[in-house]
Amino acid sequence: MTSIDDVARAAGVSTATVSRALRGLPNVSDPTRERIHRIAEDLGYVASSSASGLASGRTHTIGVAVPSVSRWFYTTVLEGVDAALRAANFDMILYNLASRGGDRERVFHRSLLRKRTDALIAIGVDFTSAEREQLLSVGHPLIAIGGPVPGVRNIGIDDRAVARAATEYLIALGHRDILHLGGADDEGLNKRMPADRRLGFLAAMEAAGLPVRDEWLLTGRFSPIVSRGVMLDLFASPGPRPTAVFANSDEMAFGVLLAAQQSGLRVPDDLSVIGIDNHDMAAAFELTTLAQDPHAQGTLGAQVLLDELRGAPPRRSSIRADFELLVRGSTGPPR
Repeated sequence: MTSIDDVARAAGVSTATVSRALRGLPNVSDPTRERIHRIAEDLGYVASSSASGLASGRTHTIGVAVPSVSRWFYTTVLEGVDAALRAANFDMILYNLASRGGDRERVFHRSLLRKRTDALIAIGVDFTSAEREQLLSVGHPLIAIGGPVPGVRNIGIDDRAVARAATEYLIALGHRDILHLGGADDEGLNKRMPADRRLGFLAAMEAAGLPVRDEWLLTGRFSPIVSRGVMLDLFASPGPRPTAVFANSDEMAFGVLLAAQQSGLRVPDDLSVIGIDNHDMAAAFELTTLAQDPHAQGTLGAQVLLDELRGAPPRRSSIRADFELLVRGSTGPPR
């Protein structure tokens, strides 16, 4: 069985240098670090996580908490986090909260207090004040990706700005009767994000002097299935119909497009639809969207924590991610 001494002899360095390089610690040059990683891989050396943890007080594991693993944004952020952690020889523990109180108890009262991780990434999670106090008391580096969390630094797009941009694009096309499809009642989800997107929509409508119908402020719970059902009910009702729908996510926009097709409406002649995200299926649906890059957000979030665990000064401020309008075939001027 290959030992750390074997790796050190092959690399021509001390065992302490090998240990620092494989644990991602500073004071090792990049060429030496790369050579040690290559030799360790060639020799099949696997460091003992328990021994490393006893020596350094570190687990070389970062926890990631998500409200669900069934949505594109969360899984894409996770892929970005995983890519950065694997490159740094760190492991990941996934806490799928799934809106169940027992899972939250496991994360906040047992796993974190037992220090099974060195840092925590929260993706779209809404913390209670008690949970925030527990997280801060542990002293782990912490960052949120997605909607902002009070008292926690964040990586994500400006939700009010992106919603306003989507609505203003529809208004510029000539639409006046615009429906807003949000997701504010999704249990466990960060509630600040859908609330800010609704405020951005309302601000754009008010600035244009356009009325907002209360019955056109709907929720699709960030689900294509729920969104399809909500819009089918609306299209079947005898009241007026919108000429455009702004959905807070592409997955909800997919549900709108399916409901329009089932109701005999042509897109974009009878109904324009715009979303947010640039989901992997958005191009196939010809969906106009405000694109963001959750994979890059996940990679950046992991890198910020890794740098701090290696001794870099903590980054106090939040990071605003970019978004971009991608115009496709789901939007056009009203008839």
